[in-house]
Amino acid sequence: MRPVRQWVLGRSSSPLDGEMRRGSRSCERMGFPQALVFRWWVGERVGRGCRGCRRGDDLKSRIFRLRLPKRSVTNVIQKWVGEGNGISASELRQISKELRKSQRYKHALEVSEWMVTNEGYELSDKDYADRIDLMTKVFGVDAAEHYFECLPTSAKTSETYTALLHSYASLKMSDKAADVYEKIKDSNLSFSALIYNEMMTLYMSIGQVEKVSSVVDEMKCQKVAPDIFTYNLWISSYAAMLRIDEVDRVLDEMSQDSVSNEDWKRYRQLTRIYVISSQLLNSESGGLVEAEKGITQREWITYDFLVILHASLGKKERVDQIWKSLRMTKQKMMSRNSMCVLSSYLMLGHTKEVGEVIDQWKQATITSFDNSYCNRLLEAYREIGLIDTANAFHMLLIEKNCISSDDP
Repeated sequence: MRPVRQWVLGRSSSPLDGEMRRGSRSCERMGFPQALVFRWWVGERVGRGCRGCRRGDDLKSRIFRLRLPKRSVTNVIQKWVGEGNGISASELRQISKELRKSQRYKHALEVSEWMVTNEGYELSDKDYADRIDLMTKVFGVDAAEHYFECLPTSAKTSETYTALLHSYASLKMSDKAADVYEKIKDSNLSFSALIYNEMMTLYMSIGQVEKVSSVVDEMKCQKVAPDIFTYNLWISSYAAMLRIDEVDRVLDEMSQDSVSNEDWKRYRQLTRIYVISSQLLNSESGGLVEAEKGITQREWITYDFLVILHASLGKKERVDQIWKSLRMTKQKMMSRNSMCVLSSYLMLGHTKEVGEVIDQWKQATITSFDNSYCNRLLEAYREIGLIDTANAFHMLLIEKNCISSDDP
């Protein structure tokens, strides 16, 4: 409201002067005091601003109307502020967050840059971490690394270290990731399970699944509590090596964890159903045969446990996305991939989707459908005690002509 303040002091050169003076003269002729004139003018301008916001003329709307990455968010924010509008740090963070969700990383980084270059905004540890992630996506990991190295010591926190490690791990830069991981362990900073999960995810993605358990051991030595993502990575690494006895051992350990909740219980149930129905057996060597056209059985099992994880967290939309991606691949899926998705939808209570998966499985040309697979899944649900779900699945199998009504 700088133009208003200047007018009160008698030295305004704002283009809004004319409007102010016209309103002032009208009010003075009617006998209103100058202070009341000021309040009228402010109310009128704010009222118009609010009406503009209702029409979508707020900062977020202006930024999201920029469709091309080369268009400048900085100019939009500058114009917004030049019009006398304010913008808080929390608003800028929310806009940046939504831009990242829309994969508009350059614009999100420009919002962050505005906070850096303009006084009045104090960056949090998360702000620095977000900038590392955005720089990796916009300018590459070298730029992110240089930015991290130039940060003051006070800004080299668990959040920024984790963000840099994530940048390396997501690009499968195992040597760089290992170096940062060692620096993290040598630091006096406190870290959550996330930093260890990043390393386990990296080892899973580059096929070094045998290293996952060693990360868990380090985690336990540091007395860092595992979360459900830790357990999923740990269990899927053993499953990928067909070390089913170890899968059962970790599931038992998971059940004894003090923070176990309904999501964890659902995860354990889905994992046991998967092991039983897929008939996974122990392998002494841990060596897995390759599936046709290049994807290993190990990788397929990893995809299955990703489905199990999201189903256990109740994230049906993520299960939908993974299943759609699997069906679009030219690689030959295995029957247990379909059974895994089936069991996940069953556990979530989405019988419509269960029926759709059965239909898609029957129509698939690259995966053969066999009624015995559905029977095994049915028996697995009964074995772990989910009788109502098993009965609902049994009725659906009859409806889909997968089994006869005489079958138990």
